[in-house]
Amino acid sequence: MSEERGRSAGHWTWLAVGVGVSFLVPFVLADQLEIQRDIYYGLYGLAVVGLFLGWARSTGQSLGELVARRWRLALILGLVFAAISVLIVVKSEDSTPHPGGAEFIGAIIWRGLVYGAIDGLLLSAFPILVVFAAFARSHLRQTRLGTVGVGALALAASLLITATYHLGYSDFRSSKVRKPLIGDLVWSVPTLVTLNPVGAPIAHAGLHVAAVTHSYETDTFLPPH
Repeated sequence: MSEERGRSAGHWTWLAVGVGVSFLVPFVLADQLEIQRDIYYGLYGLAVVGLFLGWARSTGQSLGELVARRWRLALILGLVFAAISVLIVVKSEDSTPHPGGAEFIGAIIWRGLVYGAIDGLLLSAFPILVVFAAFARSHLRQTRLGTVGVGALALAASLLITATYHLGYSDFRSSKVRKPLIGDLVWSVPTLVTLNPVGAPIAHAGLHVAAVTHSYETDTFLPPH
């Protein structure tokens, strides 16, 4: 029993670390130091990947098993919710001009696919998987109602990290923070349903690619602005 409690405490510790990282990285690097956007995305990506791998290694999570878990459904749901995310951008944002040529292709890859996937990993996949891992041996996971309760807590953790991350940017310290919180309810679904870390990053990458191609000068997506 004490060993199980120790494992659970380890997951909650990593979740707390994730909350801190989600705020401090944008607050220090983007808001205070004002590092150039694309360099910032690289540093942010390193921090997020390091956080995820650190949690997995520290708590004995098998990345291979996580990625293999319901992988077909994870891919399908990821693509479906990526399409929904595209519609969200197109319907909510005005179309703006964008650069052409290699610069535009680079932006789609770096700001759209890479940064979008990293965002999905931090805001959704990480907190959801951490919460479910914390309850892996709990009696709650043995009943349908209990599993739903754990899922609700996992979604709440995702919303918490989504909030703290966006509050790291000065322009989101207002009612504007409600937009990504609502969006989190969409792009979190693939990972919440499958407990596979790839679903949410795919869905979130769809959001960012749409922002780059449709609304390059957006003041909602692709922070810092």
